[in-house]
Amino acid sequence: FFARHQFGIPTSLNYTFDKSKVTMGDDPLTFIKKTISVLLLIFSLVVVHALIADKQTNLSDNIHPALAYVALWGALIWLSMVEGSQASMVGLPPIDRELYRESHPIAFKICERGHRGDNLDRYLMGRQFMVLALVFVINMSGAPIEDADVLNLPTPLANAFLKSGLAMILFTCMIGQLNTQVNASHCMLDYLNDHFATFTVWVAVGIEASGLLHASYLIQMIVAMCAGQTIESNEPPRDGLANVLYWGRVLFSCGCLGFAFAVTLAALFDGKTTMWDGIPEVVSIIFFFGLMSVVGMLEGMQIAFFAVAKMTEEERNYNNWAKWTNELLFDNGGRGLPGFMIGRQLCVVSCFFVIARVTTVSIEDGDDNVLGVGDGAQKFFETGLLGALITTIVASIAWQLVASAFPLTMLGNPVTYILLRICLFLEATGIASGAWVLASIHKKLAGFQKDEVYVGTAEERAAQGHGDKKIHDKEIGHLTGGAFGADALPFEEYNPVSFTVRRTRVLNNISKLRE
Repeated sequence: FFARHQFGIPTSLNYTFDKSKVTMGDDPLTFIKKTISVLLLIFSLVVVHALIADKQTNLSDNIHPALAYVALWGALIWLSMVEGSQASMVGLPPIDRELYRESHPIAFKICERGHRGDNLDRYLMGRQFMVLALVFVINMSGAPIEDADVLNLPTPLANAFLKSGLAMILFTCMIGQLNTQVNASHCMLDYLNDHFATFTVWVAVGIEASGLLHASYLIQMIVAMCAGQTIESNEPPRDGLANVLYWGRVLFSCGCLGFAFAVTLAALFDGKTTMWDGIPEVVSIIFFFGLMSVVGMLEGMQIAFFAVAKMTEEERNYNNWAKWTNELLFDNGGRGLPGFMIGRQLCVVSCFFVIARVTTVSIEDGDDNVLGVGDGAQKFFETGLLGALITTIVASIAWQLVASAFPLTMLGNPVTYILLRICLFLEATGIASGAWVLASIHKKLAGFQKDEVYVGTAEERAAQGHGDKKIHDKEIGHLTGGAFGADALPFEEYNPVSFTVRRTRVLNNISKLRE
């Protein structure tokens, strides 16, 4: 036993484990769901890798299967770190960093800089683009081309796993997102205490610093004005030169966003995207904006639900739709909120893959390039990054900012209720339950421990004069409200020993090894 594998401390030191006291917590139905989900995941893995081997994905067909395999798994592993580090970065600011300076030095250094000033908001903004860009890479690497046929699958199976994209959705959601979110939302310190996390966090901050997403700040200001509120900042006002650079990047970002829309819409009107054949151009455009609206609602709902959870029941039940939505979320022990988070992840990933297909530019041999650009620019268009930029700003960040200012408005409308029902249904099917199996394996291999082992509970920290602090008094204009924080997702605990006892053993182990 020990807290983290980086320290190289033996796991057997001063530790006893009574298997007879452990309860797995799986009723027969849950066990069946997990088994079926794992089998579906394995089948999806086989299908996706067979597609790449047969050159029936875009990247394997246009370049080489070997590159497609590397790009697929590279993007998937990085996506898992992007999703996991988000939970740590958002959940750790309230905790006094001195409590883990010695036990988790890498996490300490990341948080020392990443939580300075408004860097957390910068990280979250850049991270949002990273998620979209990585999903687009996964789509190019593993998603089937038109009329793909692999493993001689029967037509119903081929339609379910290939044409609908189910294989890619399960593959990406369970391996690249949910399993890491489950662990990182409860083992924030262990998850972030890694140089890969350092690299990931600063790439996200670098993307924001480039100015590519600064159009979001213009949206942030408009939303705050409409709400009649000011946006809290942890930094002093910008001086003259800083203002010039800031607004210069805002203009640059608006120009990039406008150009991305121009290219994407032109390609859609001309039928030069990877959209399914036979769909009229006008329908493709309507479909594009409709999907972005669905993604936006799901992103905004996440922010709104966490915001209203802090309100009284009377405040949040301001109309019938809000009341019905709250009943689904907070009744029955509050199980609806983590259920929504799981179902929402499936919905969002599904929409991302479809948007990637709709917006990725592709031309047939002999066709003119989009907008008459050169071959180099055309190749850049075909990477899908323009679609990722549009989706990040317009379908994700903008809706989150609106929801941070108007959570009750987001809560009390019928579309929210319908989408919540869909998300809860998807979660209830157990189709993504395999993520918990992967999370358990990952946790055991990495030696993750819950944060209470190292820094105590919130009550213990307060009693020792290290009470938690707020990030912001008001969440208007910030993206922190909808991230996966501690307890956002359920966590299966297999160790019956209390956190206090386990932490005492860790500290005793450290003392003995230092003697």
